[in-house]
Amino acid sequence: MGLNRTPLFAAHQTLGAKLIDFGGWEMPVQYTSIVEEHLAVRRAAGIFDISHMGEVTVSGRAAADFLNQTLTNDLRKLASGQGQYTLMCNERGGAIDDLYAYRLSDEVYFLIINASRVGADVAWLQAQAAGFPQPSQLHLTDASHNYAAVAVQGPRVKEFIDQCIPGGSNCSTRVERVTGLKKNQIGGFPFHGGDVLVSRTGYTGEDGFEIVGSDRAIQDVWNKILSVGLPFGIKPCGLGARDTLRTEVCYPLYGHELDENTTPIEAGLGFFVSLDKGEFTGRAILAEQKAKGAGKKLAAFKMTGKSAPPRPQYPIWANGARVGDVTSGTQSPSLGVGMGMGYVPPELARPGTAIEIEIRGKRSPALILARPIYRRG
Repeated sequence: MGLNRTPLFAAHQTLGAKLIDFGGWEMPVQYTSIVEEHLAVRRAAGIFDISHMGEVTVSGRAAADFLNQTLTNDLRKLASGQGQYTLMCNERGGAIDDLYAYRLSDEVYFLIINASRVGADVAWLQAQAAGFPQPSQLHLTDASHNYAAVAVQGPRVKEFIDQCIPGGSNCSTRVERVTGLKKNQIGGFPFHGGDVLVSRTGYTGEDGFEIVGSDRAIQDVWNKILSVGLPFGIKPCGLGARDTLRTEVCYPLYGHELDENTTPIEAGLGFFVSLDKGEFTGRAILAEQKAKGAGKKLAAFKMTGKSAPPRPQYPIWANGARVGDVTSGTQSPSLGVGMGMGYVPPELARPGTAIEIEIRGKRSPALILARPIYRRG
């Protein structure tokens, strides 16, 4: 079987991208260099192909009740045109996926899920829906093949995005221009005879927007943003910069910080678990962990001596014993030091705790930090 390709594959080739297999997709890891692309996003603007992500629509009179029983955050907090970060857990509290849930209208919800988890997520949602008491009032569609998407991120994006997608929104959040959207809001905007969904969200720690639409629309959006954004310093960015950017701000990556045996509480994502909203899948375990503490805790760290960068699965040592493993690790382009995240016993997760990372058989000193590792300004 060949790798999946996004509608922007030819554009990546034209731009000279280095392509890799990422969860069954042939994706750009970098165009020029990871550091250059990373710093473009921190200082100016970068655009990412995120067409490999999955999309699921859940609609009907029972959609909100169904999703509130299936996801950890409280969907009742969402007005039409708002989104929230949330997680989907199994009965043991383990994360099946982390995702964004948007309320497009009264009875229509739009989920953006991880590319590597589309099959597992849709199967889980269908299994939950099969046992739901009002099946006729619930419609669930895997719409992943209908959409492509890009993320445009960085402090200068707000200076030119309105030129790229001119005019006001016609559904969800009503605003006169794209920059009228507030954080976590989503709106539908006319574009080239069709519509695109634009949300003020991202995975980099910077201000920015994610744009979802048809294959054709997203090809046009990509070209328009790169040309209009050129005087503002925009660069196309690959998965390499996406990873260093999200690691600096300690955003989890499924398969690294999160998996079916790791709970949101252990991952430090308790803020996105609404224990007071009523029953939902995994609630009992999550409530117990929140009350009594979890057996492991995700911690962020930076290297304090000279060493090669830490990498995933490198052992973490403390007080002469191996206490955990690195889940994400790399060189921070913003700070110029090795950094990462990993699970350790809770008593070792306190900021200021000295640890060691085993790099190529040698233990190098590191320090537990408060999250995020990188803070703007």
